[in-house]
Amino acid sequence: MEYADIIVAVVGALVLAWIADQLTGRRGLFATLLVSGVGALCGWFLAVRVFAVGTMDGWVWVVAAMAASAVALFGFFLFRNKR
Repeated sequence: MEYADIIVAVVGALVLAWIADQLTGRRGLFATLLVSGVGALCGWFLAVRVFAVGTMDGWVWVVAAMAASAVALFGFFLFRNKR
């Protein structure tokens, strides 16, 4: 498949958001999906465009996108206001 890496990255970001939402016990899935997606997009941008450690033909950018998504979710739950 030509776009398997893109599909894996999108599904990975969705799964990370779902897992983060379930682990925290909150029911704000839209917020975690948004944070995870933006984090994955930033990870792709850093890996492919800024640091040039990978190309869209490889799988390095997928790992970087998932790592950035996890960091973004961690920061979201760390600095989120509690009411």
